[in-house]
Amino acid sequence: MNEILNVSVEELLNQVAKSQITSVEICKAFIERIEKFDKDVKAFAHFDKKLLLEKAKEADDYRKSGKPIGPLHGIPVAVKDIIGTIDMPTECGTPIRKGKSYSQNAEIIDLLHSSGALIMGKSETTELAFLNPSRTKNPHDYSRTPGGSSSGSAAAVASYMAPLSIGSQTGGSVIRPASYCGVVGYKPSYGLISRNGVLKTSEKLDHIGVFGKSVKDVALLAKVLIKKDSFDKATIYFSSENFLKAIEKGTLYEPKFIFYKTEFWKNIEKKSKESFEYFIKSFKKNIEVFDTPSYFKDIHKYHQIIHETDLANNFSDYFKKYKNKLSKIMQKAISNGQRHSARDYAGAIDFMNRSYESYKEVFEDYHGVLSPSSSGVAPKGLKSTGGAEFNKVWSYMGTPSISLPLLQGENNLPLGVQVIGQKYDDERFLTVSAWLEKQSKKFDE
Repeated sequence: MNEILNVSVEELLNQVAKSQITSVEICKAFIERIEKFDKDVKAFAHFDKKLLLEKAKEADDYRKSGKPIGPLHGIPVAVKDIIGTIDMPTECGTPIRKGKSYSQNAEIIDLLHSSGALIMGKSETTELAFLNPSRTKNPHDYSRTPGGSSSGSAAAVASYMAPLSIGSQTGGSVIRPASYCGVVGYKPSYGLISRNGVLKTSEKLDHIGVFGKSVKDVALLAKVLIKKDSFDKATIYFSSENFLKAIEKGTLYEPKFIFYKTEFWKNIEKKSKESFEYFIKSFKKNIEVFDTPSYFKDIHKYHQIIHETDLANNFSDYFKKYKNKLSKIMQKAISNGQRHSARDYAGAIDFMNRSYESYKEVFEDYHGVLSPSSSGVAPKGLKSTGGAEFNKVWSYMGTPSISLPLLQGENNLPLGVQVIGQKYDDERFLTVSAWLEKQSKKFDE
């Protein structure tokens, strides 16, 4: 494999800054990989080799001019095909939007441009970022799902066709694909990254997330995307300036974690369960296993009420005009959403704050919460994207979460460990996650 593909994003940036490598050379390495493997993996919904090389040449010329360069200068990034772009189609995984582009770039696209990053293409998504699978296959086994809805974003990084990518999560659409594909997937706290110009499925549940090969890689990308945006009222003022310094400095303590098996522990495959048990035993000084809080069970019901109601509101025009072009699973969700009462919806929203107030008490004594990222390795078959039972709670409460590819399950396929933090404590959360990532590598050596 080309050496460029194995180098961390941080090292690529150092080499670009020192003129040891050009952006054109970086992009050519990934283009070669895409031409070799994407015919099978199908991670990209849109990829224009010529356009990417033109952008890379412009980035190299700009750097040679001596002007200041951004924190991701010359680095290609794949973006989920629900993120609006002027110069590429944004089809959102549905034939209803075939060949259509947005009239302006999403806020995060403009932030990527300001950082010097190159939009390398649009990665595949499930239909309208819901449950109907995309055409993407798992890079580790083409007969298995890569997860959803950020299927292409996770698969592109896992197959070394992109160094970084952007996805989104409403239920489990960053954490689950990261687990199935064996990459790092980070969903920041709700409100840190703007959704302005991104397909809206649920105002209260939608998060932007990022994929990479390490905690530091995803922190590099998230850092440039975190910004208050007046066009997304959920966003807050938040400084991500010290993300990398905090990770490099490391923790000043031995982190303590709670491991929640949750009521869904019974769903986990035998080999995967053994891997988690070994992981817990390996970190017995740092991990305590607790019973899941009783209110977690109600969260799944409330998450569904909010999600389906918002789908019904946001896609009402599609449902009226193009119902026959929507999948059966989407039609059912919208129909369900139309039946939820305003009282049910208000109750589901109210419980968000109350449940988080109870949950955050764990951080008086612990530095993070652990759980499986998924109920096992990527399932066989391409007609489902797997379940989000281990992720919905954290999307509902808006907490930061990350999937670390630390374990293996059946057939030596990747299996993620999910770390969850306190809302808006993302800097410490990433530092603790990087500690766990580093310590787990020691066990493997």
